[in-house]
Amino acid sequence: MNWFFVAALAVTGFSMTSCEDEPDKFELADGHPTLLYVRSPLPAEADSLLVGAYMGNTVCLVGNNLRSIYELYFNDQKAVLNTSYMTDHTVLVDVPKTIPTDVTNKIYMVTKSKDTVDFDFKVLVPAPQITSMECEYVQPGSEATIYGDYMIDDPNVPLTITMAGNVPVTEITSVSKTQVSFIVPEGALPGTITMTSIYGTGRSSFQYGDTRNILFDWDGSHGGLALANGWRKGNVHDNDPVENLDGPYLYFGKAKFDANSTTWKEDEYCFNHWAYSDSDALYNRPEFAAMIEKYGVANLQIKFEINVPSENPWKANALQVMFTKVGVVDGNGYYSDGSPRGLWTPWKNTGSYDTGGKWQTVSMKLSEFIYTHEGKTSTGTLSKEDLAGLTFFVWNGGVAGAECEPVICIDNIRVVPVE
Repeated sequence: MNWFFVAALAVTGFSMTSCEDEPDKFELADGHPTLLYVRSPLPAEADSLLVGAYMGNTVCLVGNNLRSIYELYFNDQKAVLNTSYMTDHTVLVDVPKTIPTDVTNKIYMVTKSKDTVDFDFKVLVPAPQITSMECEYVQPGSEATIYGDYMIDDPNVPLTITMAGNVPVTEITSVSKTQVSFIVPEGALPGTITMTSIYGTGRSSFQYGDTRNILFDWDGSHGGLALANGWRKGNVHDNDPVENLDGPYLYFGKAKFDANSTTWKEDEYCFNHWAYSDSDALYNRPEFAAMIEKYGVANLQIKFEINVPSENPWKANALQVMFTKVGVVDGNGYYSDGSPRGLWTPWKNTGSYDTGGKWQTVSMKLSEFIYTHEGKTSTGTLSKEDLAGLTFFVWNGGVAGAECEPVICIDNIRVVPVE
């Protein structure tokens, strides 16, 4: 249940009826319900009356003979009634998540005999929520897709989008409640995206063209490293076999994997960056050090863009993302089961994965770096000292797949706060 009530109107001094689960078998009552007020279900907020609530929030209806409610509507949207949370005097219910078509600002209580009792109550629609972007590095002139919720394009108040630098989007190609596509305008700068609907203004939780704490960009254009510092420094390509995103990129391929996800192809599907001393540790890069200090390791995530052409889909082995300590340069230490890592296996549910030759953004929370190379739970956890070196290696993961020869292209590896 969502206990977040931005729309609460507090009225103190009332004696409230407790919302309790009815231990006896539920029986629908005769007669008509009487709704006295609506309040928060939280005990600490039991003296707060509500005149409205956002979609998806839980409210407590307080009144008399409420077990006579057979159906319940907020505006024209039917709510789900759970009889375990209905008594004669209280009903716990979630406000429907569907935006009403006919806005009357009323609750309708319908009895089994189809009699209806109404009560004044507003269902509030949130401002747009922008949670992710298909590719955070879409170039100006190309189509971008952002995801979230409450992206409402009202005919009387059209949806608007503004890029960083106060650059307006002039061409929106498609709109739904949870997804909007548009052409990135010329002059768009790195930063947050703003969206305004009839219900308010929201900002992205990520940054378009994110240049914060770039560790590897394979050409130094964003302040990252052009090559790693290990046995495998990175096989760098540019426009072959896929068109680049904004310069050279890391290339993995092309060797055959077996179906059991145990094929060891380090030369073709790996790069290592090892810190031979504390002075060249990644965690000592000024921007990285500041983020670790401010957010802590568990509140950071690694991001990168990926392109897997449909001609060479990925069907076996996990992408193992491993941070390593200073001085760990031998195979036994760096591949040990005690070294926690993140595993990304995008083909696992469908049997095959590709991006259709398009670049997409991938996010992996460092708090979820809890696995061994076989997909078991690691005995260790990530700390600052682990963030000295970095390795990407396509291998194992503990999930059987299918024989394949994937091509995997990666760019703009960065660590940023979890939005």
